[in-house]
Amino acid sequence: MMNAWTKSTGYPVIHVQLTDNILEFKQSRFLLSGVQVDGQWIVPITLCVGSYERQKKFLLESRDGRVDISELVHYIGDDVNSNEKKHEEDSKENLWIKVNVDQSGFYRVNYEDKLAIRLRKALQNNYLLPTDKFGILDDGNALCQACEQSLSSLLMLVDAYRKELDYVIVSRLIEVCYDVLNIAIDAIPGSVNELKQYFINLLMYSAERLGWDSISGEDHSNSLLRGEVIKALATFDHDKTQQEALRRFQILLNDRNTSLLSANTRKAAYVAVMRSTAGESRTAFKSLWSFYKSNDVLQERDDILRCIASSTDPNVVLEALNLLLSDEIPDQDIIYVLGGISLEGSGIAVRWLKDNWERILVKYGAGLLLTNFISQIVPLVNSNEEADEIEAFFGSRMNPSISLNLNLSIEKIRIKARWIESVKQDHSLPDLIKQLSLRK
Repeated sequence: MMNAWTKSTGYPVIHVQLTDNILEFKQSRFLLSGVQVDGQWIVPITLCVGSYERQKKFLLESRDGRVDISELVHYIGDDVNSNEKKHEEDSKENLWIKVNVDQSGFYRVNYEDKLAIRLRKALQNNYLLPTDKFGILDDGNALCQACEQSLSSLLMLVDAYRKELDYVIVSRLIEVCYDVLNIAIDAIPGSVNELKQYFINLLMYSAERLGWDSISGEDHSNSLLRGEVIKALATFDHDKTQQEALRRFQILLNDRNTSLLSANTRKAAYVAVMRSTAGESRTAFKSLWSFYKSNDVLQERDDILRCIASSTDPNVVLEALNLLLSDEIPDQDIIYVLGGISLEGSGIAVRWLKDNWERILVKYGAGLLLTNFISQIVPLVNSNEEADEIEAFFGSRMNPSISLNLNLSIEKIRIKARWIESVKQDHSLPDLIKQLSLRK
């Protein structure tokens, strides 16, 4: 059993479909690049049908497999007859099936549309464990990036998470939103604002319940989630969030001990400051940079650096990147700036990298710090043409310390480029996004 797991590259994706009461399974190797590669593992499959009390386990030892779940379905039918109202959700047409219970197996699951719709209803009704909620979301995002599921399916899936309050799940939800927005700028530019509005609506439930201010005795995860959600709303340009963030930031400038901005919500304020900095106005940016230079709290300084390149104005992003060529930011802290470059600043960041490559080499040498410039900036662009240009640029400037990171970064670009082309083929997507953006 372990030979394939320890000696083969990668891991499987299990395709699942239901015909009558027969579940059909098919395994293949999962790759984000979407390349079809043979692969076969002995996979421990766990599944539940309509309830965690109704489970089945078996080994998928071949490429294909079939399992009869009639016994579990009939058990449900007996329950419905005795207490129809209680088990209404278990009626056959709405019967949900979760494969890889509690995410105990190392594989992804790709459900046919019928099963995926039922699982979304189970998510909306809060029938699933947090680990399974996370797994379904994570699999959905990965399968969409690999073009094995449509973006429409992913957007419908994330809609089932709008009342979620678990820190780990909502954090992953926010990351998925960022991933989608990243490629939407090139794939469906006319729908980007509506897509942002949809993501804002998704997060408003948790934002309204968490608020801005810490609550005495609350769970630490709530405090962390508050910061993540408000920062995401600021990044998606939610006007009320940005205005409130700027108001609280002004109070912070006058009173560094104010309780109006906790350690976790300050990053949201810093993002709002930078996203309000555009055109000729640099007042907010200058205020934040002065706050950084006069601050001796290490964590706060790092948080500010994570946000100073998040402006919507590429020229402001350029100013932030130029600070990396000065002595104003400690060398070990460059990773924070590089990791916070806005989507709007991605193009100019790659041009800056190529224009200043020799200066970067002189200042940072050929060690670990240099790899950060490659791994954080190169994958920001989204097209095969840009990947080709980057390969050509570094072809005559190759350094052993960056070769692995460069290859991985270029692979990430090509995966996104393939995803973008797939999304462009879905001509019904703009209408769906418009409908979703109107849901409150």
